[in-house]
Amino acid sequence: MALFLSTFTNKVDSKGRVSVPAQFRVSLVNENYSTMVVYESFINQCIEGCDIERIKKISESIDNLEPFSEERDAFATTVLGGSVQLSIDGDGRVILPENLLKTAKIKENAVFVGKGSTFEIWEPKSFAEYLEKAKAEAKLKRNMLRLNK
Repeated sequence: MALFLSTFTNKVDSKGRVSVPAQFRVSLVNENYSTMVVYESFINQCIEGCDIERIKKISESIDNLEPFSEERDAFATTVLGGSVQLSIDGDGRVILPENLLKTAKIKENAVFVGKGSTFEIWEPKSFAEYLEKAKAEAKLKRNMLRLNK
């Protein structure tokens, strides 16, 4: 599974094209293709992204719910139905869907934030505000983090 680390800011052109950070592309390249999956974040006002293996695991998790339950239908519709698989072109760029750019309020620049097995794409000012809150929360609850032995 991919591992996404660090934070990068890249320009978004008028067609919604943005360069995927080189460190992220390394994790997104498969044997035969370069692709990533994006969808609206459930937690923040941003775009969430991952590799195809991660979205397969999410799909399996949804499949483990009762087959005709409202919960399963809601997750399948929202996560899987709202996901878009993007091809990374030869220059390392993707075209972010207009509806996701609008939801995240991304216009000229996009901040890619590595979050382990996923990453987020933010509007820069919104991310700066979130980062301050996240730092305070992490500092306050730092004793909750444990390393597996």
